[in-house]
Amino acid sequence: MGQKINPLGFRIGTTQGHHSIWFAQPKNYSEGLQEDQKIRNCIKNYIHKNMRISSGVEGIVRIEIRKRIDLIQVIIYMGFPKFLLEGRTRRVEELKMDVQKELNCVNRKLNIAIKRITNPYGHPNILAEFIAGQLKNRVSFRKAMKKAIELTEQTDTKGIQVQIAGRIDGKEIARVEWIREGRVPLQTIRAKIDYSSYTVQTVYGVLGIKIWIFREEE
Repeated sequence: MGQKINPLGFRIGTTQGHHSIWFAQPKNYSEGLQEDQKIRNCIKNYIHKNMRISSGVEGIVRIEIRKRIDLIQVIIYMGFPKFLLEGRTRRVEELKMDVQKELNCVNRKLNIAIKRITNPYGHPNILAEFIAGQLKNRVSFRKAMKKAIELTEQTDTKGIQVQIAGRIDGKEIARVEWIREGRVPLQTIRAKIDYSSYTVQTVYGVLGIKIWIFREEE
């Protein structure tokens, strides 16, 4: 059967850059990797915990980490940064303290910057969170998928594919449903494709959401 590869890893070095930028000796590499994971989880948990329940979309597009010997620089790209920015610096300071506690970094400075992203619904992470919120509220999955595709139509994307797998609508037998609009050339390395996979906990069990968005060809 068709072997699927993660479209982001497939394109690293051509249209896709790394989300973590640092060097390490081979023996320290795994520690650095786990550190990155801790930072990302800590930020996501903090935002998830303090998020207003109403919107349900955390809006993190990606978290970039750059490390130097004495500095860790974290850039959070968000679609809706109002939540972190409305408390002015208080929220960011709180988040900084959380991450520092998690890492217990004594001799390294930590910098957290937040960047706003224009037209957030052109990014698969935010769309996946939107669909997850709809599914939790027991909206029918087809409606949720179509609504997500409508949201991307306002942004300049050339194609989108949405896939939901699991016990859809609480059926006994798990299945995979997908829907595509425009073209999504996964085999073309020149094609700039954004991808996100997201799990959502529903009453019946876990559903997996995957979204591919085709931007443009270089």
